[in-house]
Amino acid sequence: MRELVVIKGGGDLASGVAHRLHQAGFQVIITEIARPTVIRRTVAFASAVYDNKVTVEGVTARLVDEAAAALAVTRQGDIAVIVDPRAEIIKAVKPEIVVDAILAKTNLGTTKDDASIVIALGPGFCAGRDVHAVVETKRGHFLGRVIWQGEAAANTGVPGLIEGYGAERVLRAPADGIFQVCRAIGDLVAAGETVATVDGIPMKATINGVLRGLLHDGLQVSKGMKAGDVDPRGQRDHCFTISDKARAIAGGVLEAILHLTSSPRPS
Repeated sequence: MRELVVIKGGGDLASGVAHRLHQAGFQVIITEIARPTVIRRTVAFASAVYDNKVTVEGVTARLVDEAAAALAVTRQGDIAVIVDPRAEIIKAVKPEIVVDAILAKTNLGTTKDDASIVIALGPGFCAGRDVHAVVETKRGHFLGRVIWQGEAAANTGVPGLIEGYGAERVLRAPADGIFQVCRAIGDLVAAGETVATVDGIPMKATINGVLRGLLHDGLQVSKGMKAGDVDPRGQRDHCFTISDKARAIAGGVLEAILHLTSSPRPS
């Protein structure tokens, strides 16, 4: 097996990276928070925090509670997921590679000293200063590009267009309170249809399409928080497979790792 990789974050984009690295032979450990707020739960290894085990496109991730168990799971051929918000496991297992895939739009503490190879996704990091490489996450011509010096494009807060829809695709919590789902990921929904409630207040679909993402039932949410995603293409299988965006980003991470493995680190 190839080197050990610790990925900080287990959302859908991070999971696309984890899946590709696992398929390329790397041993993968994912760190997460105690109550992940992932939207595309059916393709996010973070779902193992709730369900103990999750399989995405034939790759299984298992929830563990300490470093030794994480290493055992990776040696058995699965991905390990551990609740470890500060990624303390990095000190315990000393991975060759660390990937910051939290997508917080700011650096929450990742440094080049964390491992021999340190890669970050998206804005908030400076390649050559904070990390060895940054991978572009903004949709468009440069999606998945490896940046060796400098930063990724700034976050605009506006989702990329799909079938002409951008911000309309995103469903947001209508109030502060407890999130309760009414529909399931993969369901076809119509504009105006209630897909979830927050303390009884409906969260309605804004466009026609397939419900591609929805927060986990029972989470505490705040008004305006991203809580769902409707895909206007209406393809149900897209809800259960890794996206083109995640695959492009994963390709960039793999490229960066292979380049840094075979050549000197950028100064």
